[in-house]
Amino acid sequence: MSDDVARLVESAQRLGIELDAADTERWLAAMTREDGVETADIVIDEQDGVFGHRVSMLDFSARDLARFRRIGEVVEVTGPEGVAESALALSGSAAQSKIQTHPGDADFFQRLNIKAGSRDEACAILAGLMRDKAIGWESGPTYQFIEAKWSSFPFDCVRDGEPQKQGAPISWRLDEIKAGAMTVEVDGAARSLSWDELATEPGWCKLDWVVVDAEHQRLTNASNVIDVTWEAPDGAIVPLDGYLDAYFQEVYLDAGQLPTFTKVVQHVSGNALDEYIDQLEGEVRKYLDAGHANYGKAAKRMYNVFRLTGRHLDAAYVRELFDEPTTMLYQVWSLIGTLENAAAPGSTIPVETVRAQTDELVLTVVRALDGVQETELVAALLKLRTALEEVADGGEVAAEGAADIESAKTQVVNLINNFFRDRLTAVPTIKDYMDSVTTAADN
Repeated sequence: MSDDVARLVESAQRLGIELDAADTERWLAAMTREDGVETADIVIDEQDGVFGHRVSMLDFSARDLARFRRIGEVVEVTGPEGVAESALALSGSAAQSKIQTHPGDADFFQRLNIKAGSRDEACAILAGLMRDKAIGWESGPTYQFIEAKWSSFPFDCVRDGEPQKQGAPISWRLDEIKAGAMTVEVDGAARSLSWDELATEPGWCKLDWVVVDAEHQRLTNASNVIDVTWEAPDGAIVPLDGYLDAYFQEVYLDAGQLPTFTKVVQHVSGNALDEYIDQLEGEVRKYLDAGHANYGKAAKRMYNVFRLTGRHLDAAYVRELFDEPTTMLYQVWSLIGTLENAAAPGSTIPVETVRAQTDELVLTVVRALDGVQETELVAALLKLRTALEEVADGGEVAAEGAADIESAKTQVVNLINNFFRDRLTAVPTIKDYMDSVTTAADN
């Protein structure tokens, strides 16, 4: 064992973290080897038929690959051959399944390249494909559509009683997508926003579902963020939202889609890595802010910063935190919202699945906690179970039930926050980094 790893193991043990020295040695050796030699950015796993950035592939496990590919069939936007071509990837914690054994959601990222004679034509095609996907995959025994993010508000307005700023992304319910329009208020007067008329500025494109793993009766929130490009007749490729995303945290599910990926990402900015790290550090800063601190989300982003900037020992420590029993609460936190969506009026998700998932959350809490914390959170989840069953049976969440749901969410967030805050700030190099990020914000 190297001296660096020995010190890391010793520090982790003092903090109650079980760090696997052999696995850490292997990971550090792989990271150092990749940093020290000339190698292609993209690695292809021919056995499993997946590919991604070399650093991302180190943290990916094919254990749940079949399940993610089934979910991918639900979330992927497709179009006519010769017009629309796709490369679908896992992102977020789902793409780091080797270390994040308790991911919250199934986050997907899709590169959708549309061939058209003009940008306006490409935008119109995208509008139709997005709408067709939402309506065509409205609901089924194993999925329920939730909402779409499509375009942005062209002016300040009020929607459903809530003020909306010009430029903010628009969330569309299924009934609005079917109607092709939504109603907002401007200075007290009704105004209509048309899905098709907003197409020339598609903005942030995202689709959300609740999906069911029927075999294990497990619910998951599945989202697909779609980065859309227009391929002009002369071969030029232009991102429709003005920015082509980098590829440092994605694992693509079909090696057959490599040509589309390669064609598109060759146009990614030469400063993409620096821009990506700047973006991540902005998110770290946001999640360390005292007003809405979320140390778990900050930790996930710090891990990506550390592994991409050569801070490998800090990254090795943070990656070990994701496998601790307390991080199972991430699934609890995420699934509380998923259960709300699955139990909403009109949902096709069977009430038995909602009930089974809530019972599993209770067992997760029992495995992760003890004492007063366990008792209080289990009690909150049992109240949540009652409230959700009432909704699934055709009722509505009463004020008391809504309070129970918020109480359970708050308790889980606080437990996760305390766990990550205490263990991140206990490591001097990581604490110094956190202090530098927050100091930069103050300046």
